[in-house]
Amino acid sequence: MSVNAYEDIILGSLAQYLELSKKIGDDVATQSDFVKKAFDAQLKYVTMASQSSAPDQSELPKLLQPTSEQINNVQNFREKHRTSKFFNHLSAISESIPALGWVCVSPTPGPHVKEMNDAGQFYTNRVLKEWKDKDVTHVNWAKAWVQTLTELQQYIKQHHTTGIVWAGKSKATANGTSGGAPPPPPMGNLPPPPPMPAFDPTEAAANDERNALFAQINQGADITKNLKKVTSEMQTHKNPTLRSGPAPFKATGPAPFKPAIAVKPNQVSNDKPPVFNRDGKKWIIEYQKNNPNLIVDNAEMNNVVYMFKSENSTLTVKGKLNSIVIDSCKKCSVVFDSLVSSVEFVNCQKIQMQVLGKVPTISIDKTDGCQMYLNRDTLNVEIVSSKSSEMNVMLPTPAGDDYVEMPIPEQFKTVISGKNLQTTCVESLG
Repeated sequence: MSVNAYEDIILGSLAQYLELSKKIGDDVATQSDFVKKAFDAQLKYVTMASQSSAPDQSELPKLLQPTSEQINNVQNFREKHRTSKFFNHLSAISESIPALGWVCVSPTPGPHVKEMNDAGQFYTNRVLKEWKDKDVTHVNWAKAWVQTLTELQQYIKQHHTTGIVWAGKSKATANGTSGGAPPPPPMGNLPPPPPMPAFDPTEAAANDERNALFAQINQGADITKNLKKVTSEMQTHKNPTLRSGPAPFKATGPAPFKPAIAVKPNQVSNDKPPVFNRDGKKWIIEYQKNNPNLIVDNAEMNNVVYMFKSENSTLTVKGKLNSIVIDSCKKCSVVFDSLVSSVEFVNCQKIQMQVLGKVPTISIDKTDGCQMYLNRDTLNVEIVSSKSSEMNVMLPTPAGDDYVEMPIPEQFKTVISGKNLQTTCVESLG
């Protein structure tokens, strides 16, 4: 039944998307061919799951390779055609096609598809806005693709709620399902008896020593007749002169074990090469040192900038994007235009920030020293801080030619009021 339900998606909303893609033509039609191949490859995978038991982990990448190849083709096509007039169409599919990776997600594959569908709707909404008054074909195209992923999520919820179900008995392999037990060996004469164990003189000598030991023990009281009697002249507590003899023997051996002293993170040298690249929607900037010319340009509104373990560097972000995260950086500065979501500082020291446009939220966590330069358009910002110190907000003067420094409270007073706690900040007297 699960295979038939998956075929209904292909013959229904996906077929409508493919038909509208051909009608639009150009790059949209070309990309839709990869989408069709991806769904066909996954149909084969779902069919195999209905007939087989779960494969070995070593076989899983080989079984998923046909689907993953087509997903890569979809995304690479978008990257190679960023100047296309249908770039929003290509991006809508490229951002959401990873929904087909639900077969690797457990125990919540359904929400994974919804998350990918939501990621693509950023661009499908652009398509709807751009073409709603021009050509209804593009509007129906966007709706058909969103409906395809919506039906895929419903299909997973009904047939593969906690992960893909392997319903067969034969184990799945990259070459097809494996058979049953191997055939029995051909009949013949009985095998010869095992050879006699070889005589080991070492083992025989060990047995003789054990026998001699037990013979000594079995002597009973006679076992002590050969011991010498210790006289009073031989006892050190009765003869003090014996105590001035040589020092007792100390066995020489390896030095006693001493536990290793843990090295603090700031004592570890950072020899990793600097990184500055773009991975899909994410700009990754890592291990930069003494670089004042880090510039992120041509960023899109859904992009995220992530800066990690950099020192004495300045990052400039041009344009409006989603968010910026500064993690484990020291003596760094970041200047940006506008953000849709927030700028976040985590585990940083001596950080400076300046916003030229707007930012809704500034988040500061485990950071010592944070200077925030705001402008008149950002006076309604929300600043959330925790486990941080030396935080100052620089507000522009009415004339706009200078800044007024305002510290963020670090001390708080909590009192008990009935069954509740009331906390207020303690103003600095300095």
